[in-house]
Amino acid sequence: MRKQKFNLIEEYKKSWKYITESKKFIFSIIVVFFVFALIGFLFPVPEFLYNEILEFIREILEATENLSQNELIWFIISNNVQSSFLGMLFGFIYGIFPLIIAIANGYVLGFVSSMSVESVGIASLGKIIPHGIFELPAIFISLGLGLKFGTFAFQKNKAKSFKNYLINSLRIFFLVIIPLLIIAGIIEGTLIFLAG
Repeated sequence: MRKQKFNLIEEYKKSWKYITESKKFIFSIIVVFFVFALIGFLFPVPEFLYNEILEFIREILEATENLSQNELIWFIISNNVQSSFLGMLFGFIYGIFPLIIAIANGYVLGFVSSMSVESVGIASLGKIIPHGIFELPAIFISLGLGLKFGTFAFQKNKAKSFKNYLINSLRIFFLVIIPLLIIAGIIEGTLIFLAG
Protein backbone atom coordinates (compact mmCIF):
# COMPACT_ATOMS: atom_id res chain seq x y z
CA MET A 1 0.00 0.00 0.00
CA ARG A 2 1.49 3.33 -1.13
CA LYS A 3 1.78 6.14 1.38
CA GLN A 4 -0.24 9.23 0.53
CA LYS A 5 1.74 12.41 -0.11
CA PHE A 6 1.30 15.25 2.37
CA ASN A 7 -1.26 17.71 1.03
CA LEU A 8 -1.41 20.97 3.00
CA ILE A 9 -4.80 22.02 1.61
CA GLU A 10 -6.32 18.65 2.51
CA GLU A 11 -4.81 18.84 6.01
CA TYR A 12 -6.34 22.31 6.49
CA LYS A 13 -9.71 21.01 5.30
CA LYS A 14 -9.52 18.20 7.87
CA SER A 15 -8.54 20.75 10.54
CA TRP A 16 -11.48 23.07 9.90
CA LYS A 17 -13.87 20.10 9.69
CA TYR A 18 -12.74 18.91 13.13
CA ILE A 19 -12.95 22.44 14.56
CA THR A 20 -16.56 22.65 13.27
CA GLU A 21 -17.33 19.25 14.81
CA SER A 22 -15.86 20.48 18.12
CA LYS A 23 -17.73 23.81 18.22
CA LYS A 24 -19.85 22.84 21.26
CA PHE A 25 -16.70 22.27 23.31
CA ILE A 26 -15.01 25.45 22.04
CA PHE A 27 -18.16 27.46 22.79
CA SER A 28 -18.31 25.94 26.32
CA ILE A 29 -14.74 27.14 26.97
CA ILE A 30 -15.62 30.64 25.66
CA VAL A 31 -18.63 30.82 28.01
CA VAL A 32 -16.60 29.65 31.04
CA PHE A 33 -13.78 32.11 30.20
CA PHE A 34 -16.06 35.15 29.90
CA VAL A 35 -18.23 34.24 32.91
CA PHE A 36 -15.09 34.19 35.08
CA ALA A 37 -13.73 37.33 33.38
CA LEU A 38 -16.98 39.04 34.39
CA ILE A 39 -16.69 37.72 37.96
CA GLY A 40 -13.08 38.97 38.14
CA PHE A 41 -14.14 42.35 36.77
CA LEU A 42 -17.28 42.96 38.84
CA PHE A 43 -16.63 41.41 42.23
CA PRO A 44 -13.97 42.20 44.85
CA VAL A 45 -11.10 39.73 44.82
CA PRO A 46 -10.42 37.85 48.10
CA GLU A 47 -7.23 39.19 49.68
CA PHE A 48 -5.19 35.97 49.36
CA LEU A 49 -6.10 35.74 45.65
CA TYR A 50 -5.42 39.45 45.13
CA ASN A 51 -1.86 39.02 46.43
CA GLU A 52 -1.32 35.85 44.36
CA ILE A 53 -2.41 37.56 41.12
CA LEU A 54 -0.30 40.65 41.83
CA GLU A 55 2.72 38.41 42.53
CA PHE A 56 2.09 36.55 39.26
CA ILE A 57 1.92 39.86 37.32
CA ARG A 58 5.04 41.15 39.10
CA GLU A 59 6.99 38.00 38.09
CA ILE A 60 5.97 38.43 34.44
CA LEU A 61 6.96 42.11 34.48
CA GLU A 62 10.34 41.21 36.01
CA ALA A 63 10.92 38.43 33.46
CA THR A 64 10.21 40.78 30.53
CA GLU A 65 11.76 43.97 31.96
CA ASN A 66 14.96 44.31 29.88
CA LEU A 67 13.99 42.21 26.86
CA SER A 68 14.48 43.48 23.32
CA GLN A 69 11.46 43.56 20.98
CA ASN A 70 12.37 40.19 19.43
CA GLU A 71 13.03 38.60 22.84
CA LEU A 72 9.68 39.91 24.11
CA ILE A 73 7.87 38.51 21.06
CA TRP A 74 9.58 35.13 21.56
CA PHE A 75 8.71 35.14 25.30
CA ILE A 76 5.01 35.74 24.53
CA ILE A 77 4.85 33.17 21.71
CA SER A 78 6.66 30.42 23.66
CA ASN A 79 4.52 30.98 26.79
CA ASN A 80 1.26 30.92 24.81
CA VAL A 81 2.28 27.89 22.74
CA GLN A 82 3.25 25.96 25.88
CA SER A 83 0.07 26.91 27.76
CA SER A 84 -2.17 26.06 24.77
CA PHE A 85 -0.41 22.76 24.12
CA LEU A 86 -0.62 21.62 27.74
CA GLY A 87 -4.26 22.73 27.97
CA MET A 88 -5.09 20.70 24.89
CA LEU A 89 -2.97 17.62 25.64
CA PHE A 90 -3.88 17.22 29.32
CA GLY A 91 -7.55 17.54 28.43
CA PHE A 92 -7.57 13.74 28.14
CA ILE A 93 -8.02 13.67 31.96
CA TYR A 94 -11.81 14.18 31.65
CA GLY A 95 -11.34 17.71 30.29
CA ILE A 96 -10.51 19.08 33.76
CA PHE A 97 -7.23 20.83 32.88
CA PRO A 98 -8.63 23.00 30.00
CA LEU A 99 -11.51 24.10 32.26
CA ILE A 100 -9.10 25.13 35.04
CA ILE A 101 -7.01 27.15 32.53
CA ALA A 102 -10.13 28.84 31.12
CA ILE A 103 -11.36 29.74 34.63
CA ALA A 104 -7.93 31.05 35.77
CA ASN A 105 -7.20 33.05 32.59
CA GLY A 106 -10.71 34.50 32.46
CA TYR A 107 -10.57 35.54 36.10
CA VAL A 108 -7.12 37.14 35.78
CA LEU A 109 -8.22 39.04 32.64
CA GLY A 110 -11.30 40.35 34.49
CA PHE A 111 -9.20 41.35 37.50
CA VAL A 112 -6.55 43.15 35.38
CA SER A 113 -9.26 44.90 33.32
CA SER A 114 -10.96 46.08 36.53
CA MET A 115 -7.67 47.47 37.90
CA SER A 116 -6.94 49.13 34.56
CA VAL A 117 -10.38 50.83 34.43
CA GLU A 118 -9.99 51.93 38.06
CA SER A 119 -6.63 53.62 37.47
CA VAL A 120 -6.87 54.87 33.86
CA GLY A 121 -10.57 54.79 32.94
CA ILE A 122 -12.86 52.78 30.65
CA ALA A 123 -10.86 53.76 27.53
CA SER A 124 -8.04 51.50 28.78
CA LEU A 125 -10.09 48.46 27.76
CA GLY A 126 -9.67 49.50 24.13
CA LYS A 127 -5.92 48.97 24.47
CA ILE A 128 -6.43 45.38 25.65
CA ILE A 129 -8.51 44.36 22.58
CA PRO A 130 -5.64 44.21 20.00
CA HIS A 131 -3.78 41.82 22.31
CA GLY A 132 -6.57 39.25 22.12
CA ILE A 133 -7.70 39.31 18.46
CA PHE A 134 -5.54 36.32 17.47
CA GLU A 135 -4.49 35.00 20.88
CA LEU A 136 -7.94 34.34 22.35
CA PRO A 137 -9.33 32.34 19.37
CA ALA A 138 -6.17 30.18 19.42
CA ILE A 139 -6.52 29.56 23.16
CA PHE A 140 -10.27 28.90 22.91
CA ILE A 141 -9.72 26.35 20.12
CA SER A 142 -6.91 24.56 21.96
CA LEU A 143 -8.83 24.40 25.26
CA GLY A 144 -12.03 23.38 23.45
CA LEU A 145 -10.17 20.52 21.76
CA GLY A 146 -8.71 19.59 25.15
CA LEU A 147 -12.21 19.50 26.62
CA LYS A 148 -13.39 17.27 23.76
CA PHE A 149 -10.31 15.07 24.20
CA GLY A 150 -11.52 14.26 27.72
CA THR A 151 -14.68 12.66 26.34
CA PHE A 152 -12.72 9.76 24.78
CA ALA A 153 -13.17 7.95 28.13
CA PHE A 154 -16.94 7.85 27.57
CA GLN A 155 -16.77 6.39 24.04
CA LYS A 156 -17.33 2.70 23.27
CA ASN A 157 -13.96 2.24 21.56
CA LYS A 158 -11.73 4.23 23.92
CA ALA A 159 -8.42 3.47 22.19
CA LYS A 160 -9.73 4.44 18.74
CA SER A 161 -11.35 7.63 20.09
CA PHE A 162 -8.17 8.58 21.97
CA LYS A 163 -6.08 8.17 18.79
CA ASN A 164 -8.62 10.04 16.63
CA TYR A 165 -8.90 12.98 19.05
CA LEU A 166 -5.13 13.16 19.52
CA ILE A 167 -4.26 13.12 15.79
CA ASN A 168 -6.93 15.72 14.92
CA SER A 169 -5.95 17.95 17.85
CA LEU A 170 -2.24 17.84 16.97
CA ARG A 171 -2.98 18.62 13.31
CA ILE A 172 -4.97 21.70 14.34
CA PHE A 173 -2.33 22.69 16.87
CA PHE A 174 0.41 22.84 14.24
CA LEU A 175 -1.63 24.19 11.31
CA VAL A 176 -4.00 26.63 13.03
CA ILE A 177 -3.13 27.36 16.67
CA ILE A 178 0.64 27.94 16.34
CA PRO A 179 0.27 30.34 13.34
CA LEU A 180 -2.39 32.33 15.25
CA LEU A 181 -0.15 32.51 18.34
CA ILE A 182 2.84 33.64 16.26
CA ILE A 183 0.77 36.50 14.80
CA ALA A 184 -0.59 37.32 18.27
CA GLY A 185 2.93 37.33 19.77
CA ILE A 186 4.27 39.68 17.08
CA ILE A 187 1.36 42.12 17.58
CA GLU A 188 1.42 41.94 21.39
CA GLY A 189 5.20 42.09 21.71
CA THR A 190 5.44 45.05 19.35
CA LEU A 191 2.64 46.98 21.11
CA ILE A 192 4.13 46.35 24.57
CA PHE A 193 7.63 47.29 23.37
CA LEU A 194 6.44 50.53 21.72
CA ALA A 195 4.40 51.46 24.78
CA GLY A 196 7.36 50.83 27.11
